[in-house]
Amino acid sequence: MMKIPQLILPAFFLSIFTPPAMIQAEDSTPVPAAEQAPLLIARQGSFAVGGSILQRPGTYDNSRFPGWGNAVEAGQSYHADHAAVDFQIPARARELPLVFIHGYGQSARCWQTTPDGREGFNNIFLRKRYAICLVDLPGRGRAGRTTAETAVKPLADEQFWFDIFRIGEWPTFNPGVQFPTDKDSLDQFFRQMTPDIGTHDMEKELDALSALFKRVGKGILVTHSAGGFPGWLTAIRSPEVRGIISLEPGTYVFPEGEAPEDMPSLTGTMKGIAVPPEEFNKLTQIPIILYFGDYIPENVTDKLGGENWRVRLQMGRKFVEAVNRHGGNAVLVELPKIGIRGNTHFLMSDKNNNIIAGHMAAWLRQNGLDR
Repeated sequence: MMKIPQLILPAFFLSIFTPPAMIQAEDSTPVPAAEQAPLLIARQGSFAVGGSILQRPGTYDNSRFPGWGNAVEAGQSYHADHAAVDFQIPARARELPLVFIHGYGQSARCWQTTPDGREGFNNIFLRKRYAICLVDLPGRGRAGRTTAETAVKPLADEQFWFDIFRIGEWPTFNPGVQFPTDKDSLDQFFRQMTPDIGTHDMEKELDALSALFKRVGKGILVTHSAGGFPGWLTAIRSPEVRGIISLEPGTYVFPEGEAPEDMPSLTGTMKGIAVPPEEFNKLTQIPIILYFGDYIPENVTDKLGGENWRVRLQMGRKFVEAVNRHGGNAVLVELPKIGIRGNTHFLMSDKNNNIIAGHMAAWLRQNGLDR
């Protein structure tokens, strides 16, 4: 199996951080696809990391044929609960790769392209000469071989997610929304969703992500939504994580004794997760940036999407305060406050995703993570 070359950490990080409103996004001018230069990829491939093996007792008998789709399990094994990873390394790659972790109901596909066919963060950052690792967490997408015993049932819930993801209030799109509003794009968006058939065992996810960083070496985590929580824990567990970019994370960690009061909302109570102080302090050793989009109210509402993300944004502010109070370098960018409006929960899919990516790239540069 192909091994990704070990990447070397720069000798030091830049210590001066520019406030987010002052960051100038680079390469943010839209360029027609036909006018873009070809991507130069030095290496690419895929592999699995983490996982478990079930081994049945007995002796395998290769003279028995019970029929396709059946098996006499005696003496046989079953590999499962791993993550699947695609990687691409561009020509003249920067030293630190970006490792992308998807959110709930998604797979690595959410980073590859947009519902209306524009370039996703995968290609945008390849053009910025970052090596890319796209992860399907255990039980998602191409990592669907699981030890969970479950039945996949068709559950009609797309209008619910339209609202939760702040695309609008079904069937109306939010005014000025950056998400593509044509019928075909919405069809593509719903078809990128994937069932979660994993064991819902966080340890399995962390084992896989830790194994990934041991394999690729030092790198930067880019997480989305429900991927934010395993992202924090991976950075605590894996010293190879050198920075985190988190797009609207769903859950946060705090030092024991410092978790904020629970925040009730229409979609459930938001709780901070307590971890030992020595573990939390590991998050203060790396730069962290959080991004939140538009249509998030400050006060209680009766709208699903607004309520779900109202408490998560407010808890995110407290998380950033806690990191910085303990000597860290964390910032939360509320895009409407810096004049970037109309963004949904899917910042990487919105029509201005190149502007968001440019802001991210500028932050990487200013924190010495772009060498």
